[in-house]
Amino acid sequence: MNADFIIIGGGIAGLSAGGRLSEHGKVLVLEAEHAVGYHASGRSAAMFEENYGNRSTVALSRASATYHETHNGGYLTRRGLLLVAGEAQKTAYEADLDELSLHPVSLEEALDMVPILNPNAVQFAAHHDHARDLDPDRMMQDFAKQIRQGGGQVLTRHVVSGIERLDGKGWRVLVGDQSFEAPILVNAAGPWVDEIAAMAGMAPIGIQPKRRSMARLPAPGGLDVSTWPMLMGVGESWYAKPDAGKLLVSPADAEPTTPHDTYADDMVLAEGLARYEAMVTEPVTRVETNWAGLRSFVADKALVLGPDPADRSFVWSAAQGGYGFQTAPAASRLVADLVTGAPPELDAATLADLSPERLR
Repeated sequence: MNADFIIIGGGIAGLSAGGRLSEHGKVLVLEAEHAVGYHASGRSAAMFEENYGNRSTVALSRASATYHETHNGGYLTRRGLLLVAGEAQKTAYEADLDELSLHPVSLEEALDMVPILNPNAVQFAAHHDHARDLDPDRMMQDFAKQIRQGGGQVLTRHVVSGIERLDGKGWRVLVGDQSFEAPILVNAAGPWVDEIAAMAGMAPIGIQPKRRSMARLPAPGGLDVSTWPMLMGVGESWYAKPDAGKLLVSPADAEPTTPHDTYADDMVLAEGLARYEAMVTEPVTRVETNWAGLRSFVADKALVLGPDPADRSFVWSAAQGGYGFQTAPAASRLVADLVTGAPPELDAATLADLSPERLR
């Protein structure tokens, strides 16, 4: 089976790149699992916070805002972000104020937003209403639909077993006894991108998967949490987010690990829940379920987007970290522009920060 573009990986990185590239040719997405978005993309906290991340990530997020707000009716709903800190955390609190563009609020105002805050523990609070919930499943399905409408396919349960160069003609990707050929190969395999690169005879980028755990709790005190903002401890030491009448709480862990179908560490989860409990009046009495995902980074924590300098037919859409959904519209547009030769919309400094060339 032949295509113009083969994309390995059916998370948001691969589907969004595929959606953009489908405007220029036939796209074939190969996903190893039984469904798209099975790993990190399906385990996201699903927030759009454009001030979250380093300079190039913020640039991508801001360039993605209009798409998130308007495409197919928009993917965002109002949430807001509330930062809380104790007396001993004042320095870290002030640093977060600047980084996240928050404005201080009184304890009374914070309690109006989240009534379970512990007034004996919370000494500082800050808020902004720009953070919004994001609909990750609908976004992935819309990109997949775009691929199919362009004549392409999204194939699940397709585990890549080998990659071969074709003399002057691109790549052959092997899946069991099947083979697929295309002039352009896009590596969007999340934590496995360096393994895919090795199959293709390409140099790795030094990807490092890091575990991020999550617990789902009943609504504290049986309260209606639907209008609460996302709640965050200073230095991103924990966060809590309303979700479908429940509360998601994460220890915001970032434990380096290897590519695999990960799960939450009980002790790490317990420690994170304790940090959350220290700032509220309602104890955690029951965890309904828990899970973990892998957020994948390179050393400088910027995304890796575009053709490899050693072979421009091998393209990276990698190292999304925890920013995959919020940056996807602009990141995927950049990948498509770099592949097709269209002039990118981002500034030169941001392009350099995201280019695979910086890692060579």
